[in-house]
Amino acid sequence: MKTYLVTGGAGFIGSNFIHYMFRKYGDTIRIINVDCLTYAGNLENLREVEDKPNYIFKKVDICDEDAITRIFGENEIDRIVHFAAESHVDRSIRNPNVFMKTNVIGTLTMLNAAKNQWELPDGSYKPDKRFLHVSTDEVYGSLPDGDGYFYETSPIDPHSPYAASKASSDFIVKAYVDTFGFPAFITNCSNNYGPYQFPEKLIPLIINNALHGKQLPVYGDGKNVRDWLYVDDHAKAIDMVLEKGRLGERYNIGGHNEKQNIEIIHIILDTLREMLPDKDPRKHNISDNLISYVEDRKGHDRRYAIAPDKIKAEIGWEPETMFEEGIKKTIVWFFEHEDWMKNVTSGDYAKYYQDMYGVK
Repeated sequence: MKTYLVTGGAGFIGSNFIHYMFRKYGDTIRIINVDCLTYAGNLENLREVEDKPNYIFKKVDICDEDAITRIFGENEIDRIVHFAAESHVDRSIRNPNVFMKTNVIGTLTMLNAAKNQWELPDGSYKPDKRFLHVSTDEVYGSLPDGDGYFYETSPIDPHSPYAASKASSDFIVKAYVDTFGFPAFITNCSNNYGPYQFPEKLIPLIINNALHGKQLPVYGDGKNVRDWLYVDDHAKAIDMVLEKGRLGERYNIGGHNEKQNIEIIHIILDTLREMLPDKDPRKHNISDNLISYVEDRKGHDRRYAIAPDKIKAEIGWEPETMFEEGIKKTIVWFFEHEDWMKNVTSGDYAKYYQDMYGVK
C-alpha cells in the first residue's frame, strides 16, 4: 500500500485531490494530510473521508521542521504532493512576508525531510519515491492580448509577491533535482475552479454575491484573461504525472478555456438564471446591474494561457471538462452546500472582503 503525504490537503485543490484519489484507489492507498488550517483550510472539505482507516490528518505547519521530521520518522512516505501555499495575489500584495515564509521556507522544509528519508548512503534514492511540487502559471508573468502561450521553456518572470514566492519554490525544487538527483516533478497549472473553493477567488465570489444580490466587483476593465481548469481534471493530471511523468521534469497543466474575467461573470449570471427555478426568490437577485468596476489590482497581469502540449504528448492527459459543463457542476455544488459557504464567509472573511472591495 502506497502512502501519500499531501500538504495543504484541507484547502481547495488539496481536498479535491484527496477525494479524487480515494474515488480512484479506494482502500489500496493511505493518505496523510498535513495542513495548518489557515483561513482557506477547512476540515469540512474532508468530512466524507475523515473516518476512513487509511486517512490521517495532522494539524502541522510545513515550516515546523521538528513536526515534519516526526511525521517522516513515524511513516514511510512513497509520494508527496505539495499543495500547501499561500495562494491569493491580493493577500500577497498586502502581506508578502507570510507568502515568502510558507511558500519558500515551507517547500525547503518538505524537500529536506523527504531527502533525509529517501536518500541512500551512496547518494541514490530508495526506489519508486516521488515528490510533486504543485505550482502556478503565474510564475511565467503576463502575455499580451491575442496569440501566444506559456510553455515549460518560457522565461520565469513573476510580477506579484505571490508569483515570486512560487517561482522561488519552483527553483528550489529544480535545484534539488539538479544538485542531488532528487526524484521530483514540478507542475504549473492554470486557474482552477470547482467545489470547496474559498470565496476570495473570482468564481465562488461571483456565485455567492449574485445569489445574495450583492455587488459583483470587477478589477479594472474586466478584460484580463485567464485559462480555467476544472479541479478534478487537475487532480487527474497530478496522479498521472506521479505515475507516468519523467523525473525532474516540469509539466504545464492547462484547461483550453481562456476567458476574460467579465465573460466569466456574464456566463455565471446567465447560468444561474437558467438553473434557478422561477419560484426561487434568489432568481430575482440575479442582475447585470450588480456588476461594479473597482480600482485595478496593483501589477495586474493581463493574460495567462497555458499550453499543455507536453503533458498530452508524454503522459496522455488532456482536460475533459469544458467550462460550460464545469461551471454548472460548480454551481450545483454550491446550491447543495449553502451551509459550507455561510460558515466560510463569516467572521474574518467579511472584514477582509470589506477592506478589499469597500463594500459590505
